[in-house]
Amino acid sequence: MYSAEEVRIEGETAIHQHSGEELKPRWVSASAVKWNEQGQPLHPTIEGLVLEEVTEKMSKSRGNVVNPDEVIAEYGTDTMRLYEMFMGPLEKGAPWSSESFPGMFRFLQRAHRLIRGESEEPGALAPIVDGTGTPEQARLTARTIQGVTQDIEEMGFNTAISKLMVFVRDMTRDHPLPRQSAEAFVVMLSPFAPHLAEELWEALGHAPSVAHQPWPTYDPALIASPEMTIPLQINGKLRSKIQIAADSTKEDVLAVARQDEKLQEWLQGKTPKKIIYVEKKLVNFVV
Repeated sequence: MYSAEEVRIEGETAIHQHSGEELKPRWVSASAVKWNEQGQPLHPTIEGLVLEEVTEKMSKSRGNVVNPDEVIAEYGTDTMRLYEMFMGPLEKGAPWSSESFPGMFRFLQRAHRLIRGESEEPGALAPIVDGTGTPEQARLTARTIQGVTQDIEEMGFNTAISKLMVFVRDMTRDHPLPRQSAEAFVVMLSPFAPHLAEELWEALGHAPSVAHQPWPTYDPALIASPEMTIPLQINGKLRSKIQIAADSTKEDVLAVARQDEKLQEWLQGKTPKKIIYVEKKLVNFVV
């Protein structure tokens, strides 16, 4: 065997740097690799032999096959399923990383606590209030339904899962969980973590199965932002920003912009030669 430093790769062929001999690659399981103080991967039995790290498709001949039974035994079926859909776009390859399983497992634990609360008593529920909750919670629920629905239709499972993670993180930050949001979340979770979703659906007082429930809908009016941020520029350089109603006209935007104190400080009493307004994007004062 030769160290990776003594080998060059030409296409799919490994060649010894000095002799020109064609070599046959040998694969070492990642779990068996040793590491030196410089962070280099070493052969487990041949002292000092530096290995080369490569990303390859799973293959028995390469010794890099992951047994799903081992993952499921440690983290559960839902974690395995969730990870496979979170790895990246389906049309692109992605390296397998066992280090990501704990992150997926923690998300499912947070989803469980969102509905069931911190108590481990059978039948326990988190504090849940009737209705749609605060305006902020209603908007978050609507944005999540819109985003997850679109991502699933486009086979973007990884980004759909990311939106569910944001929902779990932010929904109960300042107020208790609204029932309508809880039920919508569990339905959206079910394609990704069906076993946990079934448990949470029953915990919410519903008969199985959540898989038979209609997909949640949302009010489009909740998606529209009530305000927009308009950057204010002087000669193309950002000098300030204003917050204004999303349905404001050009005249409204310019009127508020002219009154902005920071902008006036930068203008130093100069009268702009020209004002460029890009609708709902920016205002540029040319002096």
